[in-house]
Amino acid sequence: METHMEYRIICGTLSVPDLPAFLKKTNAFAKECGVTIQGLNSDLLAGERHLNFAIEKALRAFAEGKNVAKDPGIEIMRYAAGERQIGRSFLIGLSEGENRAAFVVLGEKEKVEKALSGLKLLEEWPCAGQLAYTAEKRKGILEKFGIEDPELEAAGEERIPELVLERVALADLSK
Repeated sequence: METHMEYRIICGTLSVPDLPAFLKKTNAFAKECGVTIQGLNSDLLAGERHLNFAIEKALRAFAEGKNVAKDPGIEIMRYAAGERQIGRSFLIGLSEGENRAAFVVLGEKEKVEKALSGLKLLEEWPCAGQLAYTAEKRKGILEKFGIEDPELEAAGEERIPELVLERVALADLSK
């Protein structure tokens, strides 16, 4: 994978009536544009730092030949989910029905710009607000990342985003 890849994140809401058909259409569009497009459930992201850290870890894994997934989008999802196993990382992806989504568009700058101009998947929202950790995200994030009461008591509620970053950092060590 080339090291001069750039990425942009767009956020919004969208309805996905048929997930396999949606993924097929999105992947075909990405291939046509020469980019990677990965959609994630933004309700399970503990902030902009969480997503950026996962993207950087995935890019570094590809640059060093240490990637687990063959596809950069899946590698991003794997890190965002804090998982070593690809199959378990899909839990942080999109699902059928209404989605609050964050899309990562990855590739060469010109191709990313072209893809973004043609990507009319969602009703866009400012990413900062949608990615930010909120009390509404708490339950889903605690469940997804296996953060339990003793850890919360030791670290404190305000440290939940940092506990998620720790899971991302340790994704390569987990079994």
